[in-house]
Amino acid sequence: MVLANDAEIGTGAGDPLELALLNYAKTHEVDAADINEKHPRRSVLPFDSKHKYMRVTVDESGTPASYLKGAPEVIIKRCRLSEAEQRNWEEKAEGYAKDGFRVLALAWRDGEGDEELHFSGLVMLWDPPRAEVPEAIRLAQEAGIRVIMITGDHPATALSVAHEIGIPQSRVLTGFDIENYSPEALQAAVKEVNVFARVAPEHKLQLVEALQANREVVAVTGDGVNDAPALKRSDVGVAMGQRGSDVSREVADLVLLDDNFATIVAAIEEGRSIYENILKSIRFLFSANVALVLLVVGGSLGSFILGLKDELGGLLLPLTAVQLLWINVIANGPAALALSFDKINGVMQQPPRDPHTPLLDRVSLSFILITGVTKALIGGVLLVVMPIYGFSLLSTRTGVFVYEAIAQLLFAYPARRITVLPEFNLALHLSVFLGAGVQVLSVYLPSLRELLGLASLGLLGMGMVAAATFLTWVVAESYSRFVWMMRRNGHA
Repeated sequence: MVLANDAEIGTGAGDPLELALLNYAKTHEVDAADINEKHPRRSVLPFDSKHKYMRVTVDESGTPASYLKGAPEVIIKRCRLSEAEQRNWEEKAEGYAKDGFRVLALAWRDGEGDEELHFSGLVMLWDPPRAEVPEAIRLAQEAGIRVIMITGDHPATALSVAHEIGIPQSRVLTGFDIENYSPEALQAAVKEVNVFARVAPEHKLQLVEALQANREVVAVTGDGVNDAPALKRSDVGVAMGQRGSDVSREVADLVLLDDNFATIVAAIEEGRSIYENILKSIRFLFSANVALVLLVVGGSLGSFILGLKDELGGLLLPLTAVQLLWINVIANGPAALALSFDKINGVMQQPPRDPHTPLLDRVSLSFILITGVTKALIGGVLLVVMPIYGFSLLSTRTGVFVYEAIAQLLFAYPARRITVLPEFNLALHLSVFLGAGVQVLSVYLPSLRELLGLASLGLLGMGMVAAATFLTWVVAESYSRFVWMMRRNGHA
């Protein structure tokens, strides 16, 4: 345990497994520094995933002696044991592995070499999964994310841990199996196998390539230098920030500062929420712009045909440049910003998004066109109807201005409800309430009225604006709820 070991108990540097061995030796009053000083190394064969053991040759009373630790199935076969003894120890190691223990074998011999060994025994290490991992894996699976375990441990240990943390498994493949599979066979195997044991880093790269050949989006976690090719080749490389090597952190896309799998799932949830909120803002802002473009173009064309002029003799426009800027700043800005604060329930119950899907999907485009055209049409109706009821051209423009701004504010609610139902958002409610209040004040405060070129609206005018706003909101809300219901039932 002490001599075939590269960890440093004083500094805490080294592999956690080897540190555990040194700590165990310390509890039995074995001084690691003293033993290493009395037994200087002559040569070292470092642990490698190919030969699966470590050997050191040291001076022992002036003669060489070798000490080994490694995988039981490798060490036991190199020992001077009868077939019955080998079978007995292999069965013990298998039984411990099935109980979830990581199992090492220890052996030694006189002289330098790694054959004809004297078997010393087995070491069982208990490395329980973190308490939060099963729940994180459950959340990932609900989100349509498949979790695959790739480990250098014994297959029985891997299956036991996979069962404990909730990874579904029917069988386990080893690095030996991967080496002997053709690319086509490996592609077929990775569709159903979720546990891979006794795997070398180069096998990790093969698994990534096989999954990508099946059109999977692959995220890989790793911490060693040899993990760098798999991290680089994957769609998302995730390196460990605490125990990860510099090379793995350099090639990774993300670095986990706490080395915690649950953090990955939390990051996925945060990313999905951000994406949903971006979509909401786009739907909200684009619907406003579509409505304003159609209204201004249609109204200007109508004014040209009818020969309508403003007070300066120019073409009468439905809204002036200052009014359009006001709508973009007051009606669009705060509400769009408030949408980014939405907390979304159920985002992890949605299937993963196809990376080739455009940012604006069919449902979002339909919402933008339907609500934008509806708002433009009702605004156009106000342009025609208000003069019939005796309103001046300036008062008509004022009514359309107030309608477009308040209706746009209310569009924030249906725009956020198409895919999943968000939680209560105080910032959004305040922005809509205050925005609508400022919009009404702009008609009645002389300074704002003069700045924006508005006229006073009587009770009838405000009533017509309110009715138009309510009708527009009903159309947008009905469409939003219809799409949400269809998606919940799996039809959209």
